[in-house]
Amino acid sequence: MKPAVLKKTAQVTVLMLIISVLVPVLAFAASGFKNLNFDSNGTVTGTVYSDVYSVNATVYAFDPSGNRIAVSDATYVDYDVTSNVYNYKFTVTGGTYNYVRLQGPFGTSVDGKTITGAVYESVYRNNGSNPGGSTCCSGGGGGGIWGSETINVNSDGSIDADQLKNSLKNYDKVTLKLNGDIALIPAKALVDYVTDSKKVLVIVNDKGSYIIPLNALKLKDLASKLSVTTDELKLKVTIAKASDTTKDGVDKAAKALGGTVASNAVDFDIVGLGKDQQTAALDLGNNYISRILPLSKAVDSSKATGVLYNPTTGKLSFVPAVFASTDGKNEATLKRNGSSIYAVIELNKTFSDISGHWAESYIKLLANKLVVDGVTDTTFQPERNITRAEFAALVVRALGLDTNNSSSTFKDVAASDWYASVVAAAANAKLVDGYEDGTFRPNATINREELAAMVVRALNYAGAKPDVSADKQTQLLAKFKDASKIVWAKNEIAAAIDAGIIDGMTDDTLGARDTATRAQSATMLKRLLSKASFINN
Repeated sequence: MKPAVLKKTAQVTVLMLIISVLVPVLAFAASGFKNLNFDSNGTVTGTVYSDVYSVNATVYAFDPSGNRIAVSDATYVDYDVTSNVYNYKFTVTGGTYNYVRLQGPFGTSVDGKTITGAVYESVYRNNGSNPGGSTCCSGGGGGGIWGSETINVNSDGSIDADQLKNSLKNYDKVTLKLNGDIALIPAKALVDYVTDSKKVLVIVNDKGSYIIPLNALKLKDLASKLSVTTDELKLKVTIAKASDTTKDGVDKAAKALGGTVASNAVDFDIVGLGKDQQTAALDLGNNYISRILPLSKAVDSSKATGVLYNPTTGKLSFVPAVFASTDGKNEATLKRNGSSIYAVIELNKTFSDISGHWAESYIKLLANKLVVDGVTDTTFQPERNITRAEFAALVVRALGLDTNNSSSTFKDVAASDWYASVVAAAANAKLVDGYEDGTFRPNATINREELAAMVVRALNYAGAKPDVSADKQTQLLAKFKDASKIVWAKNEIAAAIDAGIIDGMTDDTLGARDTATRAQSATMLKRLLSKASFINN
């Protein structure tokens, strides 16, 4: 071979080697995260960057199980001429998790095109980014820190067990794309992964999506209910548009509340399937799993709420939900530990006696969420005291708990009392205690100590309670000169202070034994919902 040819070949080889080194870098250089911090209060801050300017950059946060817990707008800061990227600052709530997974940026370019190439990165509490190095991977929603694979499900719902098991072996996130309304998931493909908090199933069709952390599934208990083995058990997952009769019922119920419907009514259901088509309900305990529901329009998150429709009563009730607009699509993520028919409605409620009140915005927000009611259609009476039964009912509503199968064991709560089912549901969830004499004293006014304790127990049920050590408890209570008046709930009150749920009555007094008002109750409930990432605001 001639020297000139050898020289040319060598130059090409060197060039190809350089390209082979650079290509992976270039693939990840378009978007990324930097300067991340996850502080002890549960707030994540940082910068997300992209080589495309976005007019509405957005960042998502996911818990370790893959459930989306928060959405944040990212604000443009500057253009980095060295790296040729646009920088956007963001702040997002990370809850009480040890780490959260971020995804972004999403947005739209100035010419109206959807920005692709969103990346993922983990951020650890009090330790910035993962100390093991960057965890981001490219891909607009697929791949990423979990790794992902999609399996197309047959129209009859059948899924090959070996294929699913192999996918879960290789990937943390597996998406089941339905060609109908159901998936029949072989439990034997899941059973090896139910202790792995990273494994997530996403079931999706055009009606919506289910996001199911596998560690929420009690497959052996479910199989036992049906008298089958886990090898014989299947999970039947349904995502189906509700019937016309149900749709009309939802429309009628929303209209009765003065609201409008902003989505289809969709039946999200998970049951165990045994021999001869026998079914049993899946017990999720206090594991809130997410359903993503497409919206028919953009909504105001302070006026919109997720709802559950009860066909028997024809009524709607609150479901924890956060709202987002992604790639031009409006959607709601509803969080609950049970199956039902779900929808989204919008309301614009207010009361004549809260104008200018310090808690006005909280009261209006929770009224729109169907968490609080007025004393009448037009008045709220914010300074009126609240009873133990009334507040138990509010907490049960805020958590979206099922009250249909609850019966009270307190001797002063009769089955015919309006509050019997909510007090029973609160007791079953360990949100309330009775007294030593076996009574609940439902009509006694509740004090701030009891109020704080109940809210912190609700935080614990939702998986969002901060851990407060004895030393931290002492530190948090030290500034209040009346802390010695706390009778029994020092740790709960310290946790409530740490979580931002409760303030002092003044800078140095707690007023733990003071009777609580309806306005104070609404305020604590709003902060509970925010801390648990059950609402946007």
